[in-house]
Amino acid sequence: MVVRMRHTRAHTANRRSHHALKSKNLSVDKETGSVHLGHHIDMKTGRYKGRQVLNLVKKAEKKQSKSKAKA
Repeated sequence: MVVRMRHTRAHTANRRSHHALKSKNLSVDKETGSVHLGHHIDMKTGRYKGRQVLNLVKKAEKKQSKSKAKA
């Protein structure tokens, strides 16, 4: 069986030094100026890398039509 070595506070602290949280890298859309996470779609405009990826107006209309159909 393996005999475990003792770990001093310094060794433990050195290992845990990489556990700190890092801040998020935010990107700014060139056209609209809105802030979003890098490599993510801007949910306000539906754009990614300068192109329209999601049609949020169409999505909202579809949601409203579903709610009207239930009522």
